[in-house]
Amino acid sequence: MAGRSWAYPDGGPTNPGDNKLDHLVTDPQFSRGGTFRACRRADGDWDTGLLTTEGSADGFMVRAGDILDTRVRLPVETGAWPAVWTWFEGGNEVDVFEYHPDNPHLLELTNHVRGGHRGYTHASVAPGAWVDLKVEFGARSVVWWVNGVRAFADGRGVGRHWRAYLIVNLSVSAGMYHPAPAPDLTAMSFTVEHLHVHRGDDF
Repeated sequence: MAGRSWAYPDGGPTNPGDNKLDHLVTDPQFSRGGTFRACRRADGDWDTGLLTTEGSADGFMVRAGDILDTRVRLPVETGAWPAVWTWFEGGNEVDVFEYHPDNPHLLELTNHVRGGHRGYTHASVAPGAWVDLKVEFGARSVVWWVNGVRAFADGRGVGRHWRAYLIVNLSVSAGMYHPAPAPDLTAMSFTVEHLHVHRGDDF
């Protein structure tokens, strides 16, 4: 489903409480072909692209033991806030990654379910760079690989009965934790080349 998620208050379209300038839109041009876009609005918010399996025809959910792999091209514009993450019934959030170009070499890898987090820093992570990510949603440990390197194993996991919808989106920072976009910036984007979920030992 495009442009709506219950991870946002009332399903969207805005989430200022999370320091976001997002205004979710259903227009497919904001996520077509895996390119997620954001465009400045006259009111100061940004029309932004979001796709989620929540509300989709089959309602696909990631489960404990699944492995996700994806290849993304990071944005270059300050204020861009791309992420691949999970959500269900007010929680069950695991961040495959979050990124902010003002911290150019840093990926945020977070298990919000049981409190695991690492800021992974590497020269291969940079504005405009292609990055390969793989995450095993283990019941006892969530494990992240970045560009083929085992980057973090949290030793906490998600529990055997965990499940969640997938979300891919491009948010826009409002300036509290990361700089907001420059006043003359009108558009930004990041790209997801592919995203696959492998069920347990199918990987």
